[in-house]
Parts: sequence; structure tokens; C-alpha cells
Amino acid sequence: MNNLVQLNTIGTRTDLTTGRDFRRPDLFVGRLHLTDFRSYHRVTLTPEARSVVLTGPNGAGKTNILEALSFLAPGRGLRGCKLSDPSRLTDDRHAGRWAVAARLETPDGTTDLGTGLVAGADGDSLDREARDRRIIRVDGENGASPAHFSDILQVAWLTPQMDRLFIEATSGRRRFLDRIVGNFHSAHAREVNAYERVMRDRNRLLSEGSRDPAWLTALESRMAEHGVAVAAARLDALDRLSQAIGAATSSFPQATLAVDGGLEQGLMRGPAVEVEDEFRRVLRENRGLDARSGRAMAGPHRTDLLVTHQEKNMPAALCSTGEQKALLIGITLASARITATAFGAAPVLLLDEVVAHLDQARRAALFDELAALGAQVWLTGTDRVLFEDLGSRARYYRVDNSIVSEE
Repeated sequence: MNNLVQLNTIGTRTDLTTGRDFRRPDLFVGRLHLTDFRSYHRVTLTPEARSVVLTGPNGAGKTNILEALSFLAPGRGLRGCKLSDPSRLTDDRHAGRWAVAARLETPDGTTDLGTGLVAGADGDSLDREARDRRIIRVDGENGASPAHFSDILQVAWLTPQMDRLFIEATSGRRRFLDRIVGNFHSAHAREVNAYERVMRDRNRLLSEGSRDPAWLTALESRMAEHGVAVAAARLDALDRLSQAIGAATSSFPQATLAVDGGLEQGLMRGPAVEVEDEFRRVLRENRGLDARSGRAMAGPHRTDLLVTHQEKNMPAALCSTGEQKALLIGITLASARITATAFGAAPVLLLDEVVAHLDQARRAALFDELAALGAQVWLTGTDRVLFEDLGSRARYYRVDNSIVSEE
């Protein structure tokens, strides 16, 4: 055992460098291996039950490691990229494949997870279909879809690109909300994807000038079913999250949360069956408008997340940059606390350059809250000194030109 850590009771340890207690994560990535991912040909990290700190200059490859972990969740990772983009670039060409493998330690034992793109039949290139899909493996067996990962672990992240979340497009806030909802409702990502697939089918029919009322009615009925399920899950998650924020004692400001969306507002007024009927009616009446615009003008794909700084009673968009960052951290911590209870284990948290603009007191408070949460946290920064308050609660790696070495 590291001589800077003292074991107290089961799952609880004391960091002798800081005197602070911290929990051993119930769920953590004990081993991570990347193959042809972004700037890495091959790299393996074995943090075991510790959190991880990756330090090094900008562009060294730190965020690439966090992005690889983010593919252990549904979706297209923390960068939201095309699935072919993470493939390592060699001689101005992409390698044509990438893979992420993780050994996950859970309360029920060890689980091996894997995901990536595989080479085409000629071994050199990917066909179009392969580029649009990725392989999912759980303990060596192929999984049906990335949504299967959400039944095994939860992953949440904050990145510098999210610092402008409250002042940029609605779509970013909606994706942020849906990632949180997915931590409480494992089927949420599947419902969102199903809704979007049916909506695309309807958009295509309308753009082609189809006036087949039976087919359009069938698609609109499915849009209504999936759409109301998406909206209901959002409202439930938002209610839980608001309660968690109100009950928490945190160094980060409390946020008041609301949603601006027709289906969500309808569910707050009446039963789901009536909201479905009303949405079907709107879609039917909007066929001409939607055909001209090339998209559906109503539905849960247009919902916005509204965030207010509770103490100041000020919309987040009008708060300072530092306050917006603190609000994001507070929401993420509250979400992680609920996940720890609802899912049975805290999520794996990916915090990219989160501490860079926090003063020392707030950094120490963040580290203490993370330790109390019992989550494995992967953090990046340019300077090791920013993480000195973590002490031996983390395993430290130096990243320089995509070469990773343990410190």
C-alpha cells in the first residue's frame, strides 16, 4: 500500500499528506488501453482505484485520453465528432480504425469493455457502413449498441468548450441535459435516437413531396410516442436534480433549472396521452410548414434548458464567466450524487481543464467534494501544482507529445 495512504474502514482511506478522508470508488476504470486513437498508436494506463491527473503542455494529448473514456458512453464522445475522426493520423491519412479497451471494476466484479472502428475487408480502409457504426464489446461478446454501456457504467464530463454553454446555441444545452437524463434513465438515449430517426424519415418524405397520409400519420404517431417519453424523462430528471441541488451543501452556487419545450410544458399541465394526441395534431397541421423549412418546427428536439443563478436570481447567460463555470460544476456534482444513489455507483467523471480558473480555496473544495462522492475522476491541467490539494488520492501522469509517463 502507498505509504501516503492509510486504510481506515472498508472503502475509506485517509490521505496522510492532507489529513482528509476519501472513499475508494465503487466503480472505476482499473486499466485503459488505446489503439490508434487520435495521437496515440498504443498506450496503456493502469490507475486502479485512484483518480487520475494528466498534466502537460497544451496539445500534448491529455484530452485525447479523456475523449477515449467518453466513448464508453452512448453518443459520439465529448467532442461530438464523426466516428472516423478519432482514428490516428499517419502520413496525412487516418489509420482507418481505432479501439478503446477498459477493464472496469464494479461492485459485482470485473467487466471488460471495448469499442472502436475496425478495418474493412482489405485491411486498409473502412467502407461507408463501417465508418458510420462502431463495435461494442462486453466481456468479449458483441453488444447491440453503445446504449448498452449505460447499463454498466455512467460517464459524465466537463470540457472548456462547455464554458460557453449558457450563451451559445440551444442544441448544446439540450445535449448537456440529455446526458444528465441518461444517468437516471438508461433508456433515454435510445428514446432520443428513435425519435430522431423517425423525424428524419418524416423530413425526407416531406422533402420528396410525399403526400401519403397513412405513412405520414404512422411516422407522426411514433414521433409522438418517443417524443413524450423523452420529455417525461427530462422532467423527472430535472425534478430530481433540482432537489439534489437544493439539499446540497456545496462551495459552488446553486442553480434553478427549468425547461422551455412544448411537450415538457404540456406534461406539466395534463396526462401523457393528451400530450401525445396534441403533438400528433400539431405535426399533421405543420406538414406544409415543415416541408418548406426542411425540418420539424415543433418537438423535443427544440427544447432548451434554462439555468438561473439562484442567489442572484440572474440568468446564467448574464453571469460572469467564472460564475457560469461554477454553476456548471455545481450542476455536474449534483447530477453525480443522484447517479451514485440511483445507479448504485458514482459515474466516472472526466474534467478537462476544469480547475485552471478556480482559486486555491475553490480547487480544494472541489477535490473534497469529489472525494466524498466516491467517484473515479480523470482530470487534466497544464501544471501539477494545481492539483497539490489532491495529494495521494490520485495517480499522476505526465503527458508530453503523446508520451505518457507516471510521476
